[in-house]
Amino acid sequence: MTLWVRYSRGGAEGFGILEGEAIRVHAGDLFGANNPTGEVLALSDVALQPPVRPQLFVGLWNNFREAAAKQNLAIPETPLFFLKSPRSVVGPGAAIHPPASYAGRVIYEGELGLVIGRRVKDADEAEAAAAIFGLTCVNDVTALDLLNADASFAQWARAKGCDGFGPIGPAIATGLDWSGLRVQVALNGRVRQDYPCSDMILPPARIVSLLSREMTLEPGDVIACGTSIGALPMRSGMTVEVTIEGIGTLRNVFAPGG
Repeated sequence: MTLWVRYSRGGAEGFGILEGEAIRVHAGDLFGANNPTGEVLALSDVALQPPVRPQLFVGLWNNFREAAAKQNLAIPETPLFFLKSPRSVVGPGAAIHPPASYAGRVIYEGELGLVIGRRVKDADEAEAAAAIFGLTCVNDVTALDLLNADASFAQWARAKGCDGFGPIGPAIATGLDWSGLRVQVALNGRVRQDYPCSDMILPPARIVSLLSREMTLEPGDVIACGTSIGALPMRSGMTVEVTIEGIGTLRNVFAPGG
């Protein structure tokens, strides 16, 4: 397993492999040819950035059996998805600031994220699996009161696409088996979500295959696999941590009015 991260230092950004408390710097293309430069940076000397900046950020709804059963929802045969703005993306340590005009509820949704590593279109499941570069943590932040503010039109893009509403990170793990993972979310250290990825209705390769029939996926695109039970509103000053063993902990502070 390898952990890829992006970092900034002195106004410049780079990427490399995270090894304990150090980053082995690489040059080239994260999703193509790259090589170690020989430089090693202390993690404490850099600021981690989102490990990827997607052109396309897809989120799934109703993709976990336990949540579907609790909400009495039908089991979908195809992805029920929405799009988050690429400008919603922030990295580990960034504050989550809802729009100044919004004073309603904002919820976290801890999710497994798939990072696409090669162009994929009309793929079967084997091709789709091969197109998944790695896995990351996602917090699909949602302005809950905007979602159904207009009874005639559900506001998925508006509720989920605000600046800062798409924390991703801290790393992209390659060579990690998704099926044995759990997603855990803690608010101020208190665990609120803890569910197995094996409870997914549509598994990663099927998600990518089915989405690729409708849209071309490119290297760096991200698909959030959906969430399960336990998503709750955040209060000002709360620290929200999305942890997936093998990937790490994505930590952000909710800071309305910031």
